[in-house]
Amino acid sequence: MGQTTTQTQPYTYRRFSPVQRFEHMILLVTFTGLALTGLPQRYADQMWAQSLIGIMGGIESIRIVHRILATILMAEAIFHGGVITYKLFVLGRRATMLPGIRDLRDAIHWVLFNLGLRREHPHLPRYNFGEKAEYLAVVWGTVIMIITGYMLWNPISTTNLLPGEVIPAARAAHSGEALLAVLSIIVWHMYNVHVRRFNRSMFTGNLSREAMQEEHAEELEAIERGQVEPELPATVFARRKRLFWPYAIIVTIILVSGLIFFITYEETAIVTLPQRETVFTVNVNPSAGDADRGEAAWQTAECASCHGPEADGGTSPIGVSIVERQIGLEEFVRAIRLGPAEMPGYSTAKLSDDQVADLWAWFASLRAEESASLPTTTSDH
Repeated sequence: MGQTTTQTQPYTYRRFSPVQRFEHMILLVTFTGLALTGLPQRYADQMWAQSLIGIMGGIESIRIVHRILATILMAEAIFHGGVITYKLFVLGRRATMLPGIRDLRDAIHWVLFNLGLRREHPHLPRYNFGEKAEYLAVVWGTVIMIITGYMLWNPISTTNLLPGEVIPAARAAHSGEALLAVLSIIVWHMYNVHVRRFNRSMFTGNLSREAMQEEHAEELEAIERGQVEPELPATVFARRKRLFWPYAIIVTIILVSGLIFFITYEETAIVTLPQRETVFTVNVNPSAGDADRGEAAWQTAECASCHGPEADGGTSPIGVSIVERQIGLEEFVRAIRLGPAEMPGYSTAKLSDDQVADLWAWFASLRAEESASLPTTTSDH
C-alpha cells in the first residue's frame, strides 16, 4: 500500500459577522458610486470628467444616480447606528473602535518597527490603531457629507436660515471631503488591505492565522487561550432587549422621517435646461428712486451676503461687484427679476419696482462717489 500523507490546512479565525460584511458591501458600493458620479460633477470642465459624464448617460443621469446612492448611504448610517447601539447596550460589548492612549503607543511602536528601531512587531488588539483611524474617518466624513449635502440638496431652506455664502462653502466642503476620502482609500486603505496582503475577511468573514499574528496578535493569543468576552446573564439580556426595541423603533421612525424630509423637501434642479429668453416690461422709473431707501432695500433683500455691503463684491467667492459693472437699467432689472447664474430671481412680491428704482439710485450714488474719489491728473502746456 502506498504511503498517504495529510496536509494540514492553515487555521482561519472568524473576523467579521454577516451583518458587518453586509454593511461593508453597502459602503463599498455607495462610496464607489458616489465617487464616480460626484467627482465628474466637481471637475466638469475637464476632458476626463466630460467623458465619464457622457459614458454614464449625461449630467442629469449622474445627478439622479448620485442622489440615489446618497440616500442609500444615509439609510446605512441609520442602520449602523442601530447595530452599534444594540451591541453596546443590549449585548454589553465594549466600544472597541474608540481610540485611546494605547493606540498612540502602538502607532509609535509600529513606526519604530518599520524604521528598524524596534525588533518586535507591536502586539495589536482586535481593532488596531489604523483600523480605528479609518473607521473614525468614515464616520466624520459621512457627517460632513450629509450636512453639506443637505445644504446643496435644499439650498432655499438653507438660505432661509443662513447667509447665502454657505452654499458655495458647502459645495467646496462637500467636494473637498469627497476628494480627501477618495485619496485616503487609494493611498492608505488599498495598500494596507489589498496590496500589501490581500485581506478577504470582509468578503469571507475569516482571517488567516498569519494575518492575525501580524495585525491582531493580542486577539489571537486570547482566542488560543480560550479567553472570550463574557456573556450577559440571560435575565439581564432579556430585560435589555425589551427596553431596546421600543426605543429603537421610535428613533428609527424619526430618523427615516428625517431622511424622507431630506430628499423630498425641495424639488431642486436635476435637469439642466437651456436658458430661455423671457420677455418682460421694465416698469421702473429711475427718476423716482431714492438712494437712502435703496441702501435699506439692499440690506432687507440680503443682497449684501453675496455682493458685499457696498455692492463691491465683498469677500464672497461668488460675489460680483455691481458698482464696477457698467450696465443699463434694462439689464439691471432683468438680472434682478430673472437671477443670472446662481443668483435667485426676485419677483415684485419680494422686491417691488419702486424698490428696484431705489436700488438703481443708490448704485448711481455709489458710482458717483467712486468717480469723485479717483485721482485727477493735470498737465502743463
